Amino acid sequence: MSPYVLALLLFSLGLGTTMTFASSHWLLAWIGLEINTLAIIPLMAQNHHPRAVEATTKYFLIQATAAAVLLFAGTTNAWLTGQWEIQQDAHPLPVAIITLALALKLGLAPLHSWVPEVFQGLDLTTGLILATWQKLAPLALLLQLQPPNSYLLILLGLTSTLIGGWGGLNQTQLRKILAYSSTAQLGWMVLVLQFSPSLTTLAVSVYVATTAATFLTLKLAKATNINMLAISWAKAPALVALTPLVLLSLAGLPPMTGFMPKWLILQELSKQGLAPTATLAALTALLSLYYYLRITYTMTLTMFPNNLTGTPPWRLRTRKITLPLACLAIATISLLPLTPAAVALVAL
Repeated sequence: MSPYVLALLLFSLGLGTTMTFASSHWLLAWIGLEINTLAIIPLMAQNHHPRAVEATTKYFLIQATAAAVLLFAGTTNAWLTGQWEIQQDAHPLPVAIITLALALKLGLAPLHSWVPEVFQGLDLTTGLILATWQKLAPLALLLQLQPPNSYLLILLGLTSTLIGGWGGLNQTQLRKILAYSSTAQLGWMVLVLQFSPSLTTLAVSVYVATTAATFLTLKLAKATNINMLAISWAKAPALVALTPLVLLSLAGLPPMTGFMPKWLILQELSKQGLAPTATLAALTALLSLYYYLRITYTMTLTMFPNNLTGTPPWRLRTRKITLPLACLAIATISLLPLTPAAVALVAL
């Protein structure tokens, strides 16, 4: 792809998301989401592989459906209330429809079935954009939605954490595992979204950092399934030592950074009198922890079957840019001591 075309597409991605962030009108927000979708379609299909084209087609159809439902709900709300403002109190029926449309765009369970299939057809770089940047605009609209449908959001959040953990248990393809991981992590954000928007913003920031570090690690290791990780120890020992820490942070284990948002979310849910919900969410996190540990075990404690002459492969100096991965890994692993500062920011 030409650098000029790539720059134009990335600029359009940023423009669409920024337009959705800044809009207070449902029609402008819808236009921003459409620009976002149209900008990522060429990036997804650039390999011209049948799987990539299939994934792009599925993604386009799903996003077009969600956008049509969103526009219909916005129009219905304008008809019932006489205004198009996002921050104004909306009618309960359009709020429920908009919530489901945004859940379909985000890939929240039970509207998640497209996510693993689309991720499986993409390369890791485009998958990273899809798992991080493309989630921001729909989440921003969910944050602004007034009044939120409390029961629907809690149901979507719990279902996402459960299915996101359950679906990844039997997977061997890393991109599908990361897709289910994305669904589970988004479930945590949606659970607390109506009670503490600032805490949701913190959770999104940590999620973007940990997911980006994981995707860049797999891209550097050139791995697309679990078995390919078994030979990584001989190619990049430092990377193999770092990866378990990044994965455990994604799982939310202390003393990694990923523990911070989950800890604060459970605390907030308990304050709101939702202790059973917090307990269920914490239990479903164990399902996700299993497949993160499975990847860690494969990468660090197993050896790919090969003959003796092929055991020590050539280790040449890499020409790949590793600075972004290094910065993200440090942020992913070592920011838990800053939790008091994060709590102070959330309380503002």
